[in-house]
Amino acid sequence: MPAEDARGHAAPTLRERITAAAGPGRARRSPRGGAGRIPPRRWRTKDTARPEGGGRAAPGDAPAPARQWPLLTVVGLVTLGLLITALDAFRAGTLIIGLALLGGAVLRWLLPDVGMLAVRSRFTDIATYGFLGLAIVLLALMIQPDPLLKLPFLKDILHFTLTK
Repeated sequence: MPAEDARGHAAPTLRERITAAAGPGRARRSPRGGAGRIPPRRWRTKDTARPEGGGRAAPGDAPAPARQWPLLTVVGLVTLGLLITALDAFRAGTLIIGLALLGGAVLRWLLPDVGMLAVRSRFTDIATYGFLGLAIVLLALMIQPDPLLKLPFLKDILHFTLTK
């Protein structure tokens, strides 16, 4: 049976005494005896901020595909590139994939709002899309046989790694 005070009311629990002593809006000690402090609720994160440029690419009353046209353009071109690659046109398919990623970097740079194409900060998105797109395009140009881009030092590196 809980303890009662002189007026017949139940005595406050340890948690209630600690909370009351700390006062409203102030940090309080953990009632479980830990050294950690519980910050006031107003300091807790309530939502994740959208990345810069993460707004809709079209007005809110437009249909969903129209609002996300930058992302759908990049994803559609990458899908087309994968389909062409699967149909044995490896160089053309990988070039389309690389150019789609470079196009995504350009869209992210030029447009103020690109919808879900904005994943991180503007700089990080442009750097990521641009680096991956450029790497894929360069690799597509160096595909054997009959590469369109020949880098003489690559042959030396390959020769060095295969010989003792």
